[in-house]
Amino acid sequence: MTLIAPGSKILVTGANGFVAVWLVQALLEQDYCVRGTVRSQEKGTFLLDKFKSYGEKFEVVVVEDFTKDGAFDEAVKGVEAIQHTASPFHFNADDPKGMCIEQYSRFINTIRACLFTELIDPAVNGTVGILQSASKYAPNVKRIVILASCGSILRDADEPLTFDETDWNTQAPEEVKRLGRNASGVAKYRTAKTLAERAAWRFYDHKSQVNWDLTTIHPPFIFGPVAHEVSSPKDLNTSAKEWYNVVAAPNSSGRSNDFLAEVGSSWVDVRDVAASLVKAMNVKEAGGERIIVNAGHYIWQDWLNIANSLTPSPIPSHAPGTEKALPVGNTEAIKNPVYMIKYNTAKEKRILGLTYRTMEETTRDTLADYERRGW
Repeated sequence: MTLIAPGSKILVTGANGFVAVWLVQALLEQDYCVRGTVRSQEKGTFLLDKFKSYGEKFEVVVVEDFTKDGAFDEAVKGVEAIQHTASPFHFNADDPKGMCIEQYSRFINTIRACLFTELIDPAVNGTVGILQSASKYAPNVKRIVILASCGSILRDADEPLTFDETDWNTQAPEEVKRLGRNASGVAKYRTAKTLAERAAWRFYDHKSQVNWDLTTIHPPFIFGPVAHEVSSPKDLNTSAKEWYNVVAAPNSSGRSNDFLAEVGSSWVDVRDVAASLVKAMNVKEAGGERIIVNAGHYIWQDWLNIANSLTPSPIPSHAPGTEKALPVGNTEAIKNPVYMIKYNTAKEKRILGLTYRTMEETTRDTLADYERRGW
């Protein structure tokens, strides 16, 4: 039985994001009404035009700064489920705010780490803020789904590892604690996602009389065609930009053979992430769960081999021998590949039962999208 009936109003925060636009589309296609938050009216204009055929079933509200107290108080009123996707994803954060916070778990209770204005403030305050607003002003909400990340689960290692939902990333917060401003961008991002999720579960576990339950969805790197407003490849979000730069950009931005053969992770198609968020909203058994959604693992050479093998090519403007020819890389690289990061998705299979797109499907659709855009 569907937990949230079609026709119900769903709040999607950060509705103009890479995943969120696909999510809004999926919800509308399944006959839900959607209220999307954006940071400015200008950002909402694109969405209103894109989904104009749905008329009053889609609306946009402006939440300029979701780190402020009560930022979502008005937005949550009258909705029956919340999809919280608003959170920054990049590896370039630098500016420490100079204040400290109490951390949100047993292993990190002894740590006092500097907040980074660009990542940790928005991630933690935005996540706790949406839960506070829902508790105060959304009595009809049955479920809140948070788009989390495998960044709060994995850790880097020198040997292949397989992670599941019982794992928490302690490595990145320790690096941020130790190095502060000098911590890597990846560590800062993963710390933000870890602290935000810890804060969400702490709120949920300690808040009395909430009428809703909580689910967190954890994708690894997200690839696939673009549905949000982007004018050129340089404006893509972090994961999509990296895929473009390696797989489609002329000369592959000078990537070394070692990079193509040794650097990789796990991935999932953006449209499958959107589908997982809708299912997580509706499946009763998903309540109170962390769920990893993962299509598989890769090294970058895998993507290059697939892109060059597709017939007919979905991106003829990048044909071999032309100035924009797709990079070939090192075709010897995957004879004995070692995939360093894998995920156990048994819980997802049991609760959500997703069918994931293949690397071939994602590659074909993404390159065809680039061709349509003249990239």
